Amino acid sequence: MARRKLSDKIVVVTGASAGLGRAISVAFARKHATVALLARDADRLEAAADEVKRAGGKPFVVPTDVASWTQVGQATEQIERKLGPIDVWVNNAMSSIFAPFAQIDMVEFARANDVNYMGFVYGTKAALDVMLPRDKGVIVQVGSALAYRGIPLQSAYCGAKHAIVGFTESLRTELLHDGSGVRVTMVHMPAMNTPQFDWVRSRLSKRAQPVPPIYQPEVGARSVLYAAQHPGRRAYYVGITTTLTVLGNKFVPGALDRYLARSGYSSQQTDEAEDPLRPDNLMAAVPGAFDAHGRFDEQAHARSPWTRLTHHRPG
Repeated sequence: MARRKLSDKIVVVTGASAGLGRAISVAFARKHATVALLARDADRLEAAADEVKRAGGKPFVVPTDVASWTQVGQATEQIERKLGPIDVWVNNAMSSIFAPFAQIDMVEFARANDVNYMGFVYGTKAALDVMLPRDKGVIVQVGSALAYRGIPLQSAYCGAKHAIVGFTESLRTELLHDGSGVRVTMVHMPAMNTPQFDWVRSRLSKRAQPVPPIYQPEVGARSVLYAAQHPGRRAYYVGITTTLTVLGNKFVPGALDRYLARSGYSSQQTDEAEDPLRPDNLMAAVPGAFDAHGRFDEQAHARSPWTRLTHHRPG
């Protein structure tokens, strides 16, 4: 499929105020897109908007909780009214709970599912409502290696990411059946250096960390950008670890079960004690000057030659 130009296009990014969503927003800004930034924290959205502007884009801030269909619908209406037709919609917002499943309250689990799964469903439906009548547009679902391989201590997040794959595959077949010009693709991420490990709810005794190897969020953002320009591929895998995880779970899932039972707890925790009283973002946004990067800059890879290579293979 021909490369789609992004200059002057209108792009929606959920979870845009920090972490991977902020890196994605800046990546589109560097292509001179107009970027509608959706997230809960209004102050951090304004900081993200300033960064988008400096990168060459045109920001538009819309404080939104993606777990609310009403808010997502209102945000879509506002964007279309103020900016014009949405060309690309990136579903990215997330929250999580680090804890064994037996220790998670069902209200907490439901809220995580509302953000991590229903937030994607709502975003997709809002995008389709405006894209289908025009018969064009691109929806990018930000997934994870954990969409194919569940790991301990992250049952809510893993379950939602698995669900997004099934939901998106079902939608894709419907679009193909209808001969629609709307495209949907997924971009599955490896462990990333984002602030999520300092604001997700946790019942671990030690501070949470991504499982190495860790990549900078810009690596993932570049793949989302590429997917938006080349949406004919069903899915993109960022980092060689994501590809190996998918293949490993396909061929030796039982061995991975036993391996993760032995190592999955320790590999997701540092040696530092967790503060059980720190605020978390499950129910409400955590205030603070968080940006795209977390506290793992010294360990994170800024590039992934494997990812760049796989961009150019047939999908």
